[in-house]
Amino acid sequence: MQAGKIRAFGCSAFPAQEIVEAYHVAGWRGLQRFRTEQPPYSLLARGIEASVLPTCQRLGMGVLTWSPLAWGFLSGKYRRGGDVNLSAGRPALAPHRFDPALPANAAKYAAVERLAELAADLGCSLPHLAVAFAAAHPAVSSVIIGPRTMRQLDDLLSGAALALDDQALDRIDEIVPPGTNLYRPDDAWAPPALTSPALRRRSPADRAAAERRAGG
Repeated sequence: MQAGKIRAFGCSAFPAQEIVEAYHVAGWRGLQRFRTEQPPYSLLARGIEASVLPTCQRLGMGVLTWSPLAWGFLSGKYRRGGDVNLSAGRPALAPHRFDPALPANAAKYAAVERLAELAADLGCSLPHLAVAFAAAHPAVSSVIIGPRTMRQLDDLLSGAALALDDQALDRIDEIVPPGTNLYRPDDAWAPPALTSPALRRRSPADRAAAERRAGG
């Protein structure tokens, strides 16, 4: 930034605690701070509402959300009782996300049906509802729609003017409560605190509860 090569920089899919840590470390060291966070956010993955979005608001950071269609789950192609080709398109990349036979996907399919009903009541498509929902949060600066074809781009842009009223947002909250994830939107990454056993275990010599009580 000081050299004039970039105007701003940010992070992607950081948990709230790491955003805060990066903010303070930059201040202590006299460095530029992250200006944006880029997290996944959708009707089916609302987990960032609990801490990431409020944290970014407090720190004055922009938020550029991605995957508003929940990896394609909100595209309208995947419906309960319909045929799902797990060897083509998005399912071929991660079939566990779409397989209707997996119990873990039952809540997603059930929510999609109710969200599709809401979209029909509003006179819009399910993808339009999904993008409008992500844009409605006051902490969200922009929604990355990620179309793969010109037809998808034209369709999503046609719904850009859709604004959801409080009644519609209340119905969404009833279907998927605020802060709830019906799937792990960032399942390609897990925090070291969960993946590294050494961070979750005391040394063998210091594991006895009696010794810790005796030592205070």
